Amino acid sequence: MAERQDPASTDPDGQPESARRPPGPAELRQLDALVGKWHTSGVMRAAPGEAPIRITGTDTYEWVAGGCFLAHWVDVWIGEERVQAIEIIGGSDASRRGCPMRSFDSQGNFLTMYASVDAHGVWTFSDDSARATLVISDDRSRMTGSWERTEDGESWLPWMDMEFTRAG
Repeated sequence: MAERQDPASTDPDGQPESARRPPGPAELRQLDALVGKWHTSGVMRAAPGEAPIRITGTDTYEWVAGGCFLAHWVDVWIGEERVQAIEIIGGSDASRRGCPMRSFDSQGNFLTMYASVDAHGVWTFSDDSARATLVISDDRSRMTGSWERTEDGESWLPWMDMEFTRAG
């Protein structure tokens, strides 16, 4: 069994592995803008007549497996409930357009979404029941995200509005 590498390990050039850019397709390399720790805040829209639910915490992105995948750790509070998740972004799926994103959370859920980026650098994450757009500021210090959900695959409803500010 292979020994797990220390996340702070360095490559042969002395660079931290987490700082290495991936050798994969250009679309995956564009995810480099996410690398680092982010302060997370936002709201989850509630049912009509109910107050929105506040979301706060952190999101951290780091290149892993020699820069072939991007790991995304989530540690947030949604109202009074703590939610933690890990997401692995990368690989290929010839049957779908976009980059697979596989997430696993502290409630035992797992999900596969697909990421794509347009010519303006706007990211879209989607599966059959949810979709999001993520816009990264030109200076890479802030991001905004808007999530929508559907129950029938046709009518999309606003779900979450998020803001991310780079930590340090």
